[in-house]
Amino acid sequence: MIQRIQSVYLLLVTACAVAGLCMPIGYFHCDGIKVADFYNLWLAMSDGTRLLTPWALLVLLALVAMCSLAAFFMYKRRMLQVRLSVISGLFLVGYYIVFGVFVYMFKGRLGADFTVNWSSGLPAVALILDYLAFRNIMKDELLVRSLDRLR
Repeated sequence: MIQRIQSVYLLLVTACAVAGLCMPIGYFHCDGIKVADFYNLWLAMSDGTRLLTPWALLVLLALVAMCSLAAFFMYKRRMLQVRLSVISGLFLVGYYIVFGVFVYMFKGRLGADFTVNWSSGLPAVALILDYLAFRNIMKDELLVRSLDRLR
């Protein structure tokens, strides 16, 4: 199970998604003064209030973590692993689309500029690792199919 490189990739995708859930992904500032911190679940305003508007980001990253972890344990069913990794990749692309929509919406509402943290790149790393896992799973499946043909 863990001997295959795609299993390592899938575990790293899960780790990136879980780490991305826990960290702030950016902050809004106006003239050098921090207005709000932007997390995957809430927007923490400078006065201490929290707006739970961006909960969709949390849901998408949690789905990525669950799909990748499920694909890790489906090592005997390679085509299901392929489907789960594709679904996980689509969720990651959707994450960045929703992230852009929320940043655009909050920039207009707060009248502030947005600066990203390094942790906003974790889903992009997870997307790359997800693609590498997909490619290696397909390589294994094609190898098994070619060996079945020879029998």
